[in-house]
Amino acid sequence: MPNVQPETLTLDRLETPIGTALLVSDEAGVLRAFNWTDYEAKMRSWVARHYPRAALVDGRSPTRPAFEAYFAGEPAALDRVPWKASGTVFQLRVWEALCSIPAGETLSYRGLAERIGRPSAVRAVGLANGANPVAVVVPCHRVIGTNGSLTGYGGGLSRKKWLLAHEGAQVREALAA
Repeated sequence: MPNVQPETLTLDRLETPIGTALLVSDEAGVLRAFNWTDYEAKMRSWVARHYPRAALVDGRSPTRPAFEAYFAGEPAALDRVPWKASGTVFQLRVWEALCSIPAGETLSYRGLAERIGRPSAVRAVGLANGANPVAVVVPCHRVIGTNGSLTGYGGGLSRKKWLLAHEGAQVREALAA
């Protein structure tokens, strides 16, 4: 089946306890990108590169209710958000594996590499994790260092810490500061 590119993408802005989120969805209501307003230029550039024929218009995303429920205290609400990401076969494999980490739990980069059957690909897994265009729904924030440290998050470590606490994950405070 050919990869059909969307003609129109809707950009919605959602106020959250940790900043304004940007939700980009296609005509079918499928999430195509997620980021924060402090990274809007980077996200717009990514959208233009991956969906060059799509018009990006302001509007209300059909994914908004699930995000509102998530930020109101229902971590599992994002499990029902349909998403489609543009990436390599390896990236897509990593992103699918991220979705197997339940809310309230974390996994190390090494553990994620092992989960996809590539135990020696820890760095590549880290790079794929960082390239995730649909963050929060594809929960890259649930990946931590082997020693339990909060390492890397495109939206900033303070957001990562908040998201994990919001979901009920136990994070070692000495390392989370």
